[in-house]
Amino acid sequence: MTTDTPARLLQLLSLLQTPREWPGGELAERLGVSRRTVRRDIDRLRELGYPVQATQGADGGYRLVAGKAMPPLLLDDEEAVAIAVGLRAGAGHAVEGVEEAAVRALAKLEQVLPGRLRHRVTTLQAATTHLASGDGASIAPETLTVMASTIAGHERLRFAYRSGDGTPSRRLSEPYRLVSTGRRWYLVAYDLERDDWRTFRVDRITEPFPTGARFTPRELPAGSAVEFLRQSMYRRQETYVFEATFAAPADVVAARLPRWFDAPEPIDEHSCRLRGTVTDSVEWLAVRLALVDREFTVQRPSELIACVRDLGARLSRAAQARQE
Repeated sequence: MTTDTPARLLQLLSLLQTPREWPGGELAERLGVSRRTVRRDIDRLRELGYPVQATQGADGGYRLVAGKAMPPLLLDDEEAVAIAVGLRAGAGHAVEGVEEAAVRALAKLEQVLPGRLRHRVTTLQAATTHLASGDGASIAPETLTVMASTIAGHERLRFAYRSGDGTPSRRLSEPYRLVSTGRRWYLVAYDLERDDWRTFRVDRITEPFPTGARFTPRELPAGSAVEFLRQSMYRRQETYVFEATFAAPADVVAARLPRWFDAPEPIDEHSCRLRGTVTDSVEWLAVRLALVDREFTVQRPSELIACVRDLGARLSRAAQARQE
């Protein structure tokens, strides 16, 4: 039981910021207090400016909604718009370092943004073009926030999915976690119709729809969503072990590589060796190594060596055609 009123209010506010409706009895159980105390605490939050909406019924329910003004989050309008735009841009392109926590933050912020600020965010994003790295597919931020909300609220999610060979299907799932690999977003979920755990590429998901049906989270076999995704990718794709040497110091090469690569090993002060595995296309790996912008030599595998050779020849022909 939480006897400290300020601490209890913060805990209550944290629960309400999850995009779902909370029955009064469930809030009372979570906080270890009576329903009467919950009602008093809700009134205190309203006095502080938080727009908490109540619904009628046998148990009653509460939800934090968008009000006429931003609730006291210590953000002014310009800061709120800047954060929302930044999170939307990062989430939409699976930018390195933007993980599930950032998507949850975006879901919470957009839940309480007043209409006038939400319009500014949408207008600014529509008028802005981002220079993408080309390493991953673009994703609508709304798709990620819908998924994050269903994960946080333990709510079943229905969506349309297109497999790698283009086969369309409809899925009903119990979403577990969103995982970013830096290039792409993946949804780890329990597929109710297949009666098994699955991973879904988020850029292949359309029409995500929260069903409103709650569920009790199942235990993931692999222990963590990251490990489950890794095992799933290894099962589905051919894995290549690669090795390349660069005519540049290890720290220079490391600074030009995404963080999901292993750290280069110094050979001497002027060169280094990069080793690792790739479960994606060797074509992408060839381009990524070239983007380091330093002389390099590929030792293995033969598929990567051939790909780098073909890429170099194709680029040379393109440059010669321009000169002619």
